Amino acid sequence: MSDFDTGADYGHVEAGQDHESLNQLHQVDASDSNYDSQFGVFEQDHASAESTSFDQGHHVSYTDPSGAQYEESDFTSYDHSAAETDHVFAAEGSESASSSEFHELEALQARLDSSFASATELHTDGGGQLGVASN
Repeated sequence: MSDFDTGADYGHVEAGQDHESLNQLHQVDASDSNYDSQFGVFEQDHASAESTSFDQGHHVSYTDPSGAQYEESDFTSYDHSAAETDHVFAAEGSESASSSEFHELEALQARLDSSFASATELHTDGGGQLGVASN
């Protein structure tokens, strides 16, 4: 025991609660559309004409002094005609389309509850008791 005795008590008590919460919402809406068309046309024309004509002639006429007459004819004729036409047409094509959509929803919710209590006690009268409690 000490020479100085006050006979005092000391006490300290603390208690409380904490409440915390988090609410979060995230939403995404997206879409994508594509369209593609490709067409090709090929066209070709061709025309030709041809004409050939061949003529050959031979004519001899002879009269002799006695009055006799001699006559000879040779003739050749050749004719040729040709006509030609060509037409080519080709077409090719492709067409495509696509579409997509995307939706996303995220939700986050959190809650935190806590409580606490603490106490301190000091007795110096006689035995000197010291106590600490916490929760």
